[in-house]
Formats: sequence, C-alpha cells, structure tokens
Amino acid sequence: MSRESPAPVTGGALLSVRGLQKIYATPGGAVEAVRDLTFDLHKGEFVCLVGPSGSGKTTLLKCISGLMAPTAGTVTLDGTIVDGPPRNMALVFQEYGRSLYPWMRVAENVELPLKAAGVPKAERQERVREALEAVGLSHVPKSYPWQLSGGMQQRVAIARAVAYRPEVLLMDEPFAAVDAQTRADLEDLIRSVWKKLGLTVLFVTHDIDESVYLGGRVIILSSSPTVILEDLTVDLPLERDQLETRSDPRFVELRHHVYEQIQLAKTYTGDTEGIRTLKASSPAL
Repeated sequence: MSRESPAPVTGGALLSVRGLQKIYATPGGAVEAVRDLTFDLHKGEFVCLVGPSGSGKTTLLKCISGLMAPTAGTVTLDGTIVDGPPRNMALVFQEYGRSLYPWMRVAENVELPLKAAGVPKAERQERVREALEAVGLSHVPKSYPWQLSGGMQQRVAIARAVAYRPEVLLMDEPFAAVDAQTRADLEDLIRSVWKKLGLTVLFVTHDIDESVYLGGRVIILSSSPTVILEDLTVDLPLERDQLETRSDPRFVELRHHVYEQIQLAKTYTGDTEGIRTLKASSPAL
C-alpha cells in the first residue's frame, strides 16, 4: 500500500493561518491563549491538531471558523479573509446532542442549514439523501434523534455538515463522548467520507492514537500560550484498518513520538527560548 506524502503546494493553500493570536480579557488580567500560530491546509488534506489539555485547540478552531475574532493575525479561506462564519466551511462539535433539534426528524435536521442557505427543495432532498447514505443512515430519515444511539446521532451531525458541501470541514473532538467501539467505527466513517467526497478536514482531538490513525499530518501544539511544536507528516498507508494499522511498527513509532512531544509541551511556559529548547530536545523521525 502506498504511503502518504505532504500535499503539493501548487496553487497555494486552501486554508491559511498566519500569525494567529488570541488574548482573553479576564478579571485577573489579560490571558494569552494562542500565540503566533502559522500553518496551511491544502485541498484534500486531512490534518489533525493535538496538544495538552487547555492548549487552546478549541479557541483556535473558533477563530478559524469565524465564530471568534483573533486578537492578531489572519485566517484566509480560498483567498478570502475570514471575518465571520464562511459559507464554504462547516463545523462538527463534540456535543452532538446539543446541535440536533430533538423535535425534528433526522432528514429535517440534515436539511436545516440547506434551507437556511436558500437551496431549492429538490436539490435539498437529493443532498440529504446522499449525505445520509454516505454516513450509513439512509434507513432512518424519519426517526427522531432521541430514538438513535449516541454514535448514530453523531453520524447525523456529520451528515448535516457534509450535505452543506463545504470546502473545509472543521471537527472539534467529535468522537470524545462515545464509547471506544463506536469511536473506532466513526473514525473509519469519517476517513471514508473524506475520501469519497474529497473534503479538506481539520480535526481537533486530545487522543494521540486517533490523531495518528486519522491524519496525513499531525500538528502538535504546546501548552498555553499555544505555539506549534511540530507539524508531523504521517507516512502510513493511505488505506487504514483499525487492527493492521494500529499494529504497524511505524504507527507505534509515530504514536510514541507524538506522545513524547506532548509531554515535552507541558513544560513550555511561553518563552521563546523554551520552545527552542523543546524542539532541540525532540528526536527527528
């Protein structure tokens, strides 16, 4: 099986983050959550963001999605500065239960953003059908979310996002609230949907194994104030399997490296010399 290589830089980045900083004003004074983050996503990439707890992953995602204005720096999507939620970007949250309307049937939940965007009815219905088929829920369009398991509810949330046909799909720890078996199923599902629909995915997770299993790249973040410790290429076979991939010696090596980096990242205190020391102490793969 072929191994993944970094996406070519031809034609420029689809999503570009430059010098992103976020400072919160609190009663105790200013708190710098994110500091000077710069990275790119190219069309068709699947990139995971991983870091210690409290490392600003969700803050970063909110800034990228336009839900929160950065203190400094820019986010550019397809050449346009993001200064509010872009129409060609979708976001899937961890708490899927709160994002679904319990009084609406599954198909109605998936259709809702399309209706708000003014998509004609016939096209909406076709997109909903395709999205539900893509996530394996074509048999439950008339069910209510509360009639489904947690994993199936998260599939509905994913279907709603992909039915919108975004250029970029942002996912904020979307599988953290389900059991281990369901999580494995959803990991394989999102990789299948990614390949089938040609999505560009930025996936935030606190799970090291998940980041290596899913991503073609893993961006490792430091503790707050957050900087990028490493942008790691995951050179595993493109086709992945929960048993074979996770027992691959290269998977074990990559997982060990990411874990080691995150442990080092916890010692970062925000000084420039500290991040240089961390990078210097990290063995190259």
